[in-house]
Amino acid sequence: MNTILNQIIENKEKEVAIAQRMEPVQRLQEKPLYHRQGHSLSDRLRGSASIIAEFKRKSPSKGEINVNAKVQPTVQEYAGYGAAGISVLTDEKFFGGDLYDFSQAREVLAIPLLRKDFIISEYQIHQSKAYGADVILLIAACLSPLQVQQLSGLAKSLGMETLLELHTQEELGHYNPGIDLVGINNRDLHSFSVDLSRSASLASKLPPEAVRVAESGIHSVEDCLFLLQRGFNGVLMGEYFMKHEKPGLAFKNFNESL
Repeated sequence: MNTILNQIIENKEKEVAIAQRMEPVQRLQEKPLYHRQGHSLSDRLRGSASIIAEFKRKSPSKGEINVNAKVQPTVQEYAGYGAAGISVLTDEKFFGGDLYDFSQAREVLAIPLLRKDFIISEYQIHQSKAYGADVILLIAACLSPLQVQQLSGLAKSLGMETLLELHTQEELGHYNPGIDLVGINNRDLHSFSVDLSRSASLASKLPPEAVRVAESGIHSVEDCLFLLQRGFNGVLMGEYFMKHEKPGLAFKNFNESL
């Protein structure tokens, strides 16, 4: 089946092959950020901060969201108004982001920064570290349980945390004790349809120690409270804020209403 997810992964394999030739791991390891001490997103979500605010220009399901937004002022406002962490899309073809956006965010942030991309290889883990990621995303729909274990283990050895994204009960088997955060996606990655109840139904099946993050399809304070009251430590939100002319102000108003 030629789904959107399959198209993304096919394109990502080509991108990674090109990136490895242009900037091999040895060069990545020479970058100053490769040796920095990271920030813990799981610790912040166990505290009072509950929202991971995302910088996202477009998506396959929504098309263009805010293609003119500037990275640095947006993420600085997110952080200043109390975000637990910041997520930045680095997929160019389907989401309009890149590693330059990520670098721009890292320059001005002192809170956890999540690289949001479709990670399928160890090379991308080294790349994430070299560009200043504190957290990497692993999507269960793209990987086997063994791949998740290997990639999350490499991330941990480099001082990064892993957010494992699930969206079906069958994917619970991808979880392992080395995972730092578990994101449950309300959006089906094959059809891109949204079902907010997905997070609530899967949350109770995770181990008690898992740091839970609800993702996608959260469009109101009521949605957010519904999820937080059912055991989630936080929510990851991007489209809701980015569709506003001033995403940072939209985040401020939302966060103050919780």
